[in-house]
Amino acid sequence: MNDNSADGGILLECRSVTKSYSGTTVLDKVDFSIRRGEVHALVGENGAGKSTLVKLITGVTNRDSGDIVFDGKTVPLEHSRKLSQELGIAVIYQELSLIPGMTVAQNIFLTKEPLLGKTRLIDSKKMNRMAQELIEKYEFPLKATDFIDRISIAQRQLVEILKALSGHASLMIMDEPSSSLTKTEVEMLFRIIHSLRAEGISVLYISHRMEEVYALSDRVTVLRDGKLVSVLDKERISPAEIIRLMIGHKLEEAAIHHQLPRIESGVVLEVEGLTSVGKFQDISFLLHEGEVLGIGGLVGSGRTELVRALYGIDPIDAGKITYFGKPFAPSVRASIAAGIGFIPEERRLQGILATQSVTRNIGIPNLDLLAPRGVVRVKAEQEYSLRGIKLLNVKPPNPDQLVGNLSGGNQQKVVLAKWLVRDLKLIFIDEPTVGIDIGAKEEIYDHVRKLAGMGVSVILVSSDLPELTRLSDRVIVLRKGKVFHEFKECMLTSEMILRAASGITEGSDEN
Repeated sequence: MNDNSADGGILLECRSVTKSYSGTTVLDKVDFSIRRGEVHALVGENGAGKSTLVKLITGVTNRDSGDIVFDGKTVPLEHSRKLSQELGIAVIYQELSLIPGMTVAQNIFLTKEPLLGKTRLIDSKKMNRMAQELIEKYEFPLKATDFIDRISIAQRQLVEILKALSGHASLMIMDEPSSSLTKTEVEMLFRIIHSLRAEGISVLYISHRMEEVYALSDRVTVLRDGKLVSVLDKERISPAEIIRLMIGHKLEEAAIHHQLPRIESGVVLEVEGLTSVGKFQDISFLLHEGEVLGIGGLVGSGRTELVRALYGIDPIDAGKITYFGKPFAPSVRASIAAGIGFIPEERRLQGILATQSVTRNIGIPNLDLLAPRGVVRVKAEQEYSLRGIKLLNVKPPNPDQLVGNLSGGNQQKVVLAKWLVRDLKLIFIDEPTVGIDIGAKEEIYDHVRKLAGMGVSVILVSSDLPELTRLSDRVIVLRKGKVFHEFKECMLTSEMILRAASGITEGSDEN
């Protein structure tokens, strides 16, 4: 462990903090502390209370009771974001808060711009110079004059870090910082975190990726159902132990090898020569009743584009689709009417209405049933909502809860629930568990298998190879917009899928 973390004392201490929403206690007398210069991971299933604790620390919301002490100063009960920033607390959220159309320097010093003398004019030269000095100090691959719109997601994340450092932050909170990064970019993020720690800056790291928690952390705090379960020191940290504490029991590890069964049920969907110029071409396959058909491939292989076109979101240039033996021209309206559901990759942007309640989110794709004459039957809408909450075990089980205030896992449950309350025959699921913790993943997996057991056909797109291997009855791998290989009736491994996605077949080294 870093010497600063061992000898520098406590930077932040939360003592018996409690928070309730609408009578539901989401944090129950939780104790939590971070040492100076420490990388401290905060883990727990979705709904465990992680986000709420961060909101209390950063002043987004106020605690009901308990004490928060930062750098020796007691934080008042009526906390605020401005106060937390003044204290030296910075947050880098999973959804970045940068402003498009502005430069790196402008984003770093937003509301803190240096002025020309005693005027109200911004000293752009000085601001760019200050930003570039900060960039060079941390050896970030950026330029102060780069526009935010023209840099990668990973580089934007670096700008968020620089924003925090420009405010002289002594505590940096990182919420799922690696969710959109490549392996190389993650390695760079790790180097930055080690650099921050060496400078005595504390990092609160929130991630569902156990290997990252294991590699980075000096200590780990585990929350479950709003309560403190355990604080693990470095020597006790292991992925298996963290998972056990998070969910209260050991998960059975999915078999590395998965035997793909013989499918003998009737054909639900037949796709012949489907083409969308520039996205995918000449795609053909069959989908059977109650089958989970996995679609694998690297980023840019055409997986998401294919399911969007099949659902009727994006146009098709050529090809033929047959649904239950009849020609089918996909459109969103036709798909809903035909009992076809769709769970998009971008949950926050396309799957939910964050400012609307659980009831409204579940009701909207079911308006054909809830408002056949144009007026919503409120009682029926409420019944649909309660049924969806019960089916998917949404937490908290409050139909009036705004979906934007739910954890990622519970948001995904709502996205699934709105389709399960209707007579579903086929569902497209794109990246079902991105940003979701292990416990919630297991629940989603159970629901996918239950759907198949009920005769619902599933087309599953996933870049999580163990997930694809474990859930699928058959797997089609796309490469450069074409079907490269189909795995069926065999012992399937993640390595086999990855080799195919990379253009390698058994016994060869290249496409």
